[in-house]
Amino acid sequence: MKPILRNALIVLIALGLGGSGYYAYRNHQAQAPEKRYRLHTVEKGDLTQTVSANGTLNPVVLVNVGTQVSGTVSKLFVDFNDKVEQGQALLQLDQSLLAAQARQSAANVGNVAAALDLARANETRMKELFAQEYVSRQELDQAVQARKSAEAQLAQARAAADKDQVNLNYTIIRSPVSGIVVDRVVDLGQTVAASLQTPTLVKIAQDLSEMRIDSSFAEADIGKIREGQKVRFTVDAFPERTFTGEVQQIRLNPTTTQNVVTYNVRVSLQNPDHLLLPGMTAYVTIAVAKRSDVLQVPNAALRFKPAEAEGKTADEAAQPAQNASPASGNGGRGKGKKRDTSTGTVYIVGGRTLKPVSVQIGITDNRNTEIVGGDLKPGDTVAIGDAPTAATKPSSVGLRLF
Repeated sequence: MKPILRNALIVLIALGLGGSGYYAYRNHQAQAPEKRYRLHTVEKGDLTQTVSANGTLNPVVLVNVGTQVSGTVSKLFVDFNDKVEQGQALLQLDQSLLAAQARQSAANVGNVAAALDLARANETRMKELFAQEYVSRQELDQAVQARKSAEAQLAQARAAADKDQVNLNYTIIRSPVSGIVVDRVVDLGQTVAASLQTPTLVKIAQDLSEMRIDSSFAEADIGKIREGQKVRFTVDAFPERTFTGEVQQIRLNPTTTQNVVTYNVRVSLQNPDHLLLPGMTAYVTIAVAKRSDVLQVPNAALRFKPAEAEGKTADEAAQPAQNASPASGNGGRGKGKKRDTSTGTVYIVGGRTLKPVSVQIGITDNRNTEIVGGDLKPGDTVAIGDAPTAATKPSSVGLRLF
């Protein structure tokens, strides 16, 4: 084939391919928005904004029962999950050493009491002899002093005996409250030492029908939480059930972990069936704001940006909507009435193209966002993404604050 013919053939093929591509492009541009984008009709409805955090279930009163004396555990009277009454014996330490000390103190009391009897008898004789002038006044005073000293020694011996008896009684560990044993730290034969710090032997939950959740909320959410707010939470043990509670207290002591500040929010709840157990992880949700019959759009509509708008800035894309007349409906709110300074841009269907509309946004439930101002009205159709079969360039999803 001659070079001239070959070159002409190449040019004709290129022109054909270019024409086909241009025709396909024009055909795509002529497609209706319903075929190019996923659309959503703007409606009114109720909206609830929530904040969430994880927490741990704990008894309202958890008593750590310890010991004031050292010794070896010789008897155990309770075990895990046992119900106990106030004053009931929980365990007993070996009493051999303390019992011997108590007996020694009791014997010492008897010895000092005998010395006191002798001192009193001497004092009586000295008084009789002094009356007959057989002894001096000094000897009588010495007898009186000996009797008083013996009385003081007897009081001291009795106090020491009482102390040893109390220590002996401490070898039997009794429950200070009525409740349920949730933990037993020691075993039979274990030695416990109470020299520097009282060791914990048994943990008793006073009442599991009332519990609490200690949860940590970020500082960005803590300003929306108030005491008395209703709380909904779930636990992994019962994923199909939702439990309720109430914010009892917001602890003012912050916790900082890797420059993240959190606050402890305590939630009170009822547990009449004892389904919830101490230590369970609770996934807490608190409703902090609620709107009724408000205009709302999906969050995807605020994130979506069509391909033909990628070359423009957000302000340029929103300029037509900002210059539009505020006379159009916006869910019963004037354009100048704002509850939130955040703004966003949505794209509504206008003929065969998309038209950017600037809106003021309020609360969100992480799926839909409240529209508090702008030229959006019920019944408008907004784009929330490219259609799955669209051949257009993938849309750009940018991060916007709303």
